[in-house]
Amino acid sequence: MKNALRDRSQGISASARSTSGVVVAARRVGGLDVSGVCAGAHSGGNMADAASPPGKRKRELDAAGAEAAGKEDKEAKEAKEAGIGNGTSAPVRFPFSGFRVKKVLRESARDKILFLHGKVLQAALGGDARVNEASGDVDGEDAVVILEKTPFQVEQVAQLLMGSPELQLQFSNDIYSTYHMFPPRQLSDIKTTVVYPATEKHLQKYLRQDLRLVRETGSDYKNITLPHLESQSLSMQWVYNILDKKAEADRIVFENPDPSDGFVLIPDLKWNQQQLDDLYLIAICHRRGIRSLRDLTAEHLPLLRNILREGQEAILQRYQVPADRLRVYLHYLPSYYHLHVHFTALGFEAPGSAVERAHLLAEVIENLEHDPQHYQRRTLTFALRADDSLLQLLQEAQKS
Repeated sequence: MKNALRDRSQGISASARSTSGVVVAARRVGGLDVSGVCAGAHSGGNMADAASPPGKRKRELDAAGAEAAGKEDKEAKEAKEAGIGNGTSAPVRFPFSGFRVKKVLRESARDKILFLHGKVLQAALGGDARVNEASGDVDGEDAVVILEKTPFQVEQVAQLLMGSPELQLQFSNDIYSTYHMFPPRQLSDIKTTVVYPATEKHLQKYLRQDLRLVRETGSDYKNITLPHLESQSLSMQWVYNILDKKAEADRIVFENPDPSDGFVLIPDLKWNQQQLDDLYLIAICHRRGIRSLRDLTAEHLPLLRNILREGQEAILQRYQVPADRLRVYLHYLPSYYHLHVHFTALGFEAPGSAVERAHLLAEVIENLEHDPQHYQRRTLTFALRADDSLLQLLQEAQKS
């Protein structure tokens, strides 16, 4: 198992590194040249073609290379237009300009995070910027920007303290003193997540609201929750882009490519991968049509076992974090309706890891082994926003 896991991981790493259009084109041209010559020589084909002069073969190679490179450029352009791209260390710009803050959706001093709703000015989109003087509203498209202070990296901080950092004294009393420290650029980065253009559903998702607990029976799910979910229109395209290697291919840690029982393991965007204290990865299954915990039956046990076992082994090999230091669970309700499993450091209080939402994968597997229809029958408790229309529907059903 470990050797197979290592081979798969190395295969993914090699694939992720081969993202350069030039490299891919060169490999494709080489493959075409070799297979073409071998086919002609062994199948009794036209020997004149197989024994073409070097100059002719070079011209054919150049032509094939230009065609392949052109195809790569076209694919890259289409991906860019579709809003797809992988990480880069080169300086980049936001996908908009002229952002004007309209509202603070949520903030947390403890978590050092801020959610902002803003408008992208029409002038930046090629139109006229208009501001309602009475309300201060700006015409333009909605956007959400999430700003989060990144965790400390011990090695860099230790090096900083050995030097002479820029300080401003706040107060001093006996052996105690407090300062404002102004770190260098490499220690002052802010993780920034952009949702643009944002819909009203995105704005509601990030808005701080009161929560209410609700209990959902199996019948409630079939008659109320499922029809409600099917009426929603949040796109899963970003998930399919990951599975199809159109986006974030270089971030894949491990993959089991089986279309029915396989999955992709990828770091969650909430983790900057600079330290293990807040380790957070997501396993996304290849199989489509499994929305959530409610859909799981004994048929899915091979998939769930693969995710638990192979995911834990992949994390052990890559990050040296053993299984007994991992929390592996599913959310219900999930944040998006394509089956995925969370892997987090046991000591990390990850969002959504509380008892009213997290279901340990090992226990999910055991429940399905004892009763294949467990999650079709069981009553599940979860929290909903006070203004969520699903909450009203479930509460009304329970009153009747």
